[in-house]
Amino acid sequence: MNAPSPHTRPTIRQLDETTANRIAAGEVVERPASAVKELVENALDAGATRITIEIEQGGKRLIRVTDDGWGMTPDDLPLALSRHATSKIDGTDLLAITSFGFRGEALPSLGAVGRLTITSRSDGSDGAVIAVAGGRITPPRPAAANRGTVVELRDLFFATPARLKFLRTDRAEAQAVADVIRRLAMAEPYVAFHLTADGRDIFRADAEQGELFGALQTRLSRVMGADFIDNTLPVDAERDGLTLTGFAALPTFSRGAAVAQHVYVNGRPVRDKLLTGALKAGYMDVLAPGRHPAAVLYLACDPQLVDVNVHPAKAEVRFRDPQAARGLVVSALRHALAHAGHRASSTVGDATLQAFRPEPTPSAMPAPPHDNQAWRADRPSGAAIRAGLDMQAPVLDAGFAEGPSARYEPVHDDTPVSAPLGAARAQIHENYIIAQTEDGMILVDQHAAHERLVYERLKAQAGTRAIPAQAMLIPDIVDLPEADAARILSVADDLAELGLVIEAFGGGAIAIRETPAMLTRLNTKALINDILDDLADQGSSDRLRARIDAVLSSMACHGSIRSGRRMSADEMNALLREMERTPRSGQCNHGRPTWVKLRLTDIERLFGRSD
Repeated sequence: MNAPSPHTRPTIRQLDETTANRIAAGEVVERPASAVKELVENALDAGATRITIEIEQGGKRLIRVTDDGWGMTPDDLPLALSRHATSKIDGTDLLAITSFGFRGEALPSLGAVGRLTITSRSDGSDGAVIAVAGGRITPPRPAAANRGTVVELRDLFFATPARLKFLRTDRAEAQAVADVIRRLAMAEPYVAFHLTADGRDIFRADAEQGELFGALQTRLSRVMGADFIDNTLPVDAERDGLTLTGFAALPTFSRGAAVAQHVYVNGRPVRDKLLTGALKAGYMDVLAPGRHPAAVLYLACDPQLVDVNVHPAKAEVRFRDPQAARGLVVSALRHALAHAGHRASSTVGDATLQAFRPEPTPSAMPAPPHDNQAWRADRPSGAAIRAGLDMQAPVLDAGFAEGPSARYEPVHDDTPVSAPLGAARAQIHENYIIAQTEDGMILVDQHAAHERLVYERLKAQAGTRAIPAQAMLIPDIVDLPEADAARILSVADDLAELGLVIEAFGGGAIAIRETPAMLTRLNTKALINDILDDLADQGSSDRLRARIDAVLSSMACHGSIRSGRRMSADEMNALLREMERTPRSGQCNHGRPTWVKLRLTDIERLFGRSD
């Protein structure tokens, strides 16, 4: 290892431009996907409406981005390859940034680590091409070109071969490029994107038409899939100069990882801890453990309220009022989920139908005679099936008798099947309610459904008054660094509303005078440290509220209808009607669905009765 002698004063040197560009490339261009992101964002800033991206070997061998934007003149090309040269800002106000790029680092950085060629033509000027390889620039020369720009980057990192060792397989790098294009496509619905990898189409999205919200919905359907749009809730809220729009998925349409979460700030895709934490908090008590919400959210505000000049990759932002941004996201999501009522995702019903699929018919067993005229003549029609379902099925008596000796009586019920969750027709296995709707049937888990109803009732009651607190005989004293003590005391009023009363005790110590009465055997020091971690990481903490909600959830579980209890028709219908009125009743306290819908057409198809 070569190191300066401790007896020799090191000399301060001015790094040459090539070395400076290579250092900048290490911050801006981590992998081929980073290079694609910078080039496509430049095309968007240039007003492009069609962008074509071609890559080879995951982008290591070739990246070519073609756009129909404004283009550049021959005189612009050398300047575009100079560090900190940009047309997007004038340097007078670094907070008034409305474009994707503004640093002027991407092109010179790419030219320092690869072989870069730019061909461009703007209206009223001739086409020209300029090349740079490993930081060495050749003069521009005339070239035939359409209006717009073609940027071709070959042999990425050839000038810094050590970086190639950190890249993944061609397939993994190509997937990362595709993810970048999909994220940008969801922010720009009026722009057409086309991505090819080694000559194969990977992603294509034509430019959408119509008003913005509808165009976004259509673009998200193309990128995220039709199931995403079918199982999401619209989000539209405004507060303190911030506007939040987008789509949030139903809790039962969750994912095993946070791969379907996309957040945009003024059209810029970001991965910000504050906003992802707010997204998680919005779904706090409606998701199963280990599940993650799916959402696409667009946060818009005056550029003066947010600083995007935080990181060279521009993936992080800093809000002037971070708590206002976080509060808007949390409240908007909770409001949308509450207004979803009893909705559950359609994928739950699809999974149920898959479970009902019969085993494959053995080859020795003849298939049903679908072509036999006699079989078709004897097969009941759809109208006959509906008429048969209209018959009142027997249910259990109102005495809630336990065991096999229970008596069954016919249901005499006038509840209309037009209700959203239909009319109860039977109870099976003393836990599942079968209800008939106009176009199918509903299967309800009575314990899970009633558990959510009781839980929501307890939360509503707790929300109308302060959480009961219990005074401690001997206050707990927690010693903290003075900065941490000041941070936790700044939210003392919020904690008091949840039953945790703290006060300063001199120096960095705090005294815990009261704790929530429902939280027994509470480790107060661990709780305070956990809250401090949340405050340092996100600026706020929902940890105490989550613990209280967990207790309320446990109380609801023990106070709800148990599995094995037989219910009368009136009780079953009363449960269905309350589910229709109660927010978030589509999933239980643990995030599992409380009901499943099967359409009559799907049931007929299971039995081969569909035409």
